[in-house]
Amino acid sequence: QLQLVESGGGLVQPGGSLRLSCAASGFTLDYYAIGWFRQAPGKEREGVSCISRSGGITNYADSVKGRFTISRDNAKTTVYLQMNSLKPEDPAVYYCAAAPIWGSCWHRRYDYWGQGTQVTVSS
Repeated sequence: QLQLVESGGGLVQPGGSLRLSCAASGFTLDYYAIGWFRQAPGKEREGVSCISRSGGITNYADSVKGRFTISRDNAKTTVYLQMNSLKPEDPAVYYCAAAPIWGSCWHRRYDYWGQGTQVTVSS
């Protein structure tokens, strides 16, 4: 059974860093693009970043460019989202999702979703 499990969320001060992990099981990670999304209370879910199957294509929302970095380790079946310089507008539940697609991973349909991990930014 295909499963995605996020971890690494927590409470951090403004300007701090967190690294989120998305661990995959039940499928071969190499065959899937992975996206990170977030949803804050009262807001719609938004795309944060994604990485192609090979890792050669990455995309970021304008709001996180230069601060977040996505990477993947197919051998460890894990995708990471390094979040630096966290801002008060970054808190949300962060989700990872998988899509069996080639090429660009941005604005694509994602079929499999994890349960999410909470990120809180507060002093």
